[in-house]
Amino acid sequence: MKNSLRLLSIIACVVFASSSLQAQVKLGHVNSAELLAAMPESKAADINLKKFGETLEGQLKTMTSEYQAKIADYQSKEALLAESIKQTKQKEIVDLESRINEFQEQGQQDVQKKKEELYSPILKKAQDAINAVAKENGFTYIFDASTGGLLFVQEANDVTALVKKKLGITAAPATTPEGTKPAENKPVAPKK
Repeated sequence: MKNSLRLLSIIACVVFASSSLQAQVKLGHVNSAELLAAMPESKAADINLKKFGETLEGQLKTMTSEYQAKIADYQSKEALLAESIKQTKQKEIVDLESRINEFQEQGQQDVQKKKEELYSPILKKAQDAINAVAKENGFTYIFDASTGGLLFVQEANDVTALVKKKLGITAAPATTPEGTKPAENKPVAPKK
C-alpha cells in the first residue's frame, strides 16, 4: 500500500510537471527562404554576386581563348619548329593550362567567399529580427519551415509575417522558391 501511494505520488508529480512544462513552451515557425527572398538586401546581394561571377567568367574566357590560340599556333607550325622550340611552346601550353585550372579553383573559392561576405550581414539581420520577435511574443522555440523538417504546420504559429514587419518589409505575400504559395494548415509530406 505504501509503495502504491508512493508510485501514485510520483506519477502525479510527473504529470503535473509535464503539464506545467507544456504550458510554458510556445512554438513558432518561420519560412526563412520566403523571408530572405523578401529582403531587399538579398536582391542586391544576388545582383552583386552575379556580376562578380560574370567578371570571373570573362577572365576565364580570355584565358581559354589564349590557350586555344596557342594550341592552334603550335599545331600549325609544329612540323617547322626545332625540337627545343617545340619543347618551349609545349611548356607554355602546359603552364597556361595549369594557370587556367588554378584560376577555376581559386574562382570557385572567391565566389564562395564573396557570397559569405554579401549574405552574412543579411542572415544576421534576419536572425536578429527572429530573435526579437521570439522574445517580444514569448516564443520558446522558432523552427524553420523552409527546411521541410516539420510534419505539420499550423498557420496561427507562423511568425514570418511578424519578422517581415520587424524588418520593415511590406510586400505582397511571397511564394516559395518553387513558385507556389505556402501550404496552410496542411501536413507537409515527409522527404523520401
